[in-house]
Amino acid sequence: MNKEKYNQIIDEGYKNYFLIKSMEKGSFGISGLILPKEEFINNCKTNPEFSETWGLKIEGRELSLEERLELWYQKNKSETGKRGIWEIDYIEKYEGHKKLNSYNIPTKLITLTYNNETIESYE
Repeated sequence: MNKEKYNQIIDEGYKNYFLIKSMEKGSFGISGLILPKEEFINNCKTNPEFSETWGLKIEGRELSLEERLELWYQKNKSETGKRGIWEIDYIEKYEGHKKLNSYNIPTKLITLTYNNETIESYE
């Protein structure tokens, strides 16, 4: 997933929130009534009611070892030309997540939904 698209959707959701909150009677220019962007994002992640109100849903889940191995393979297949079964088996049996961390393989899948558009990103 393109991180630029992810950030664009977050920005669009926050802009919508900011404009609506700014137009509410008495809120424009008064510090504290409009959440900063980071708090807005955190509320969308942790508060389903808030998320539904503003139409921005952000969910995350930990990737399994098998999913991380598949990402490792996708990252390395152009270098090896074929799946290195011996290396995958070794990682799976002896090294696991620790070895994949050393290869900077993502640990989380983030799903973002806004305006009926869903995108996925890895962290």
